Amino acid sequence: MDWNRVEGNWKQFKGKVREKWGNLTDDELDRVAGRRGHLEGIIQQAYGADKWQVTEDVDRWLASQR
Repeated sequence: MDWNRVEGNWKQFKGKVREKWGNLTDDELDRVAGRRGHLEGIIQQAYGADKWQVTEDVDRWLASQR
């Protein structure tokens, strides 16, 4: 799956993102609006992770989506 599909169907994927990264609020996810860079930035802030690790986590999550 590619990110364009996630972005285009953000309302449907938002719940799945929330399952993976439960510290994110609904307001934060609404602001993301499917933009990967914004999602990664919010995950970095919420979890105190570095950019490389967040990118890897998002890649793994994306690969697990069908």
